[in-house]
Amino acid sequence: MLMRAAVLTGFHAPMELREVEIADPGPGEVRVRIKASGVCGSDLKAIDGKSPVVGKLPFILGHESAGVVESVGTGVTTVKTGDHVIIAMNGPCGHCRQCGSGRFHLCVGPARLPTIMGGPPRVTLDGQQTRRFIGIGSFAEYAVVSELMCVKVTKNAPFDALCLLACGVVTGVGAVLNVARVQPGASVLVVGCGGVGLNVVQGAVLAGATTIVAADVAEQKLKLAERFGATHTVLGTDLPRQVGELVRGGVDYAFDATGVPGVLAQAFAATQPGGTTVMVGSPPQGRPMELDTGLLFASRRLMGTQGGDAAPHRDLPMLAGQYLRGRLDLGGLISERLPLDQINEAVAHVRQGTVARTVITF
Repeated sequence: MLMRAAVLTGFHAPMELREVEIADPGPGEVRVRIKASGVCGSDLKAIDGKSPVVGKLPFILGHESAGVVESVGTGVTTVKTGDHVIIAMNGPCGHCRQCGSGRFHLCVGPARLPTIMGGPPRVTLDGQQTRRFIGIGSFAEYAVVSELMCVKVTKNAPFDALCLLACGVVTGVGAVLNVARVQPGASVLVVGCGGVGLNVVQGAVLAGATTIVAADVAEQKLKLAERFGATHTVLGTDLPRQVGELVRGGVDYAFDATGVPGVLAQAFAATQPGGTTVMVGSPPQGRPMELDTGLLFASRRLMGTQGGDAAPHRDLPMLAGQYLRGRLDLGGLISERLPLDQINEAVAHVRQGTVARTVITF
């Protein structure tokens, strides 16, 4: 069938609205009619040619999405036509050694790597195979994905809110709950208060942290962080000194949501002995980092995360439930809603840093 999609045909260039052909779902696959898709920083890296998973063009970006099941392939049992679903960033196989250990985000099942690199050929443009970002490509009217990536959710929640759970929310909240495992009463530093960082703040609130310090170089983002639960804000880049003035000896947990070289080391230095720092933002590939090894010797821990170390079928319904109970503010994350025709304007707004999240709605 034919559909409209925003296609990346050249790096550092606007996406083109094109008519492409999408295949019927094969065995174990689902075709989803996309209803909403968030614009993420990872999409911008792909446009700039800095994404390790976006190689040969043309390419359809977009991965933070939710929609309605339009049709299913043979053997699909977990969803049916008409179901509302979030498309998860990964579909763990449940059988490999990593899944067997509960590390679903690190699945090494035979289908996962091909999916990360664009998925099986399901979309063509002028007869040419067009790959899709991590096998999704949600800047389009439809997506064909593995059944394992479809997480059925309630029909009571709006799609523009649900789509955010797929990436920004589960990454930020998951970094707190799954990775650092922040304890009630703890002190937390969140560096970078964009779409992901604001969800780290929300995760810290859910975890019961009593001191939540938000740091950024943009004052308007700090005001947003306060709305989402930050108790203190820091404007500037001398984090060890500034945070030390607020929390004597440093915080218990620090999260770097920027991916900016040098910021992670600053966040690490702002923790107390025995503290934990989590790298949430994605840094440039192959970039070394310098650390004061004396700080590491004082039983401090430095950790990374991939998508909040989430198990999609466990975490996404849980987060949807927290939203419906009023414990997660998803509506407040959405700065604007734009149609697919304005995808390049949406990208520009995200690049300017003036929005928390822009959502493309269909």
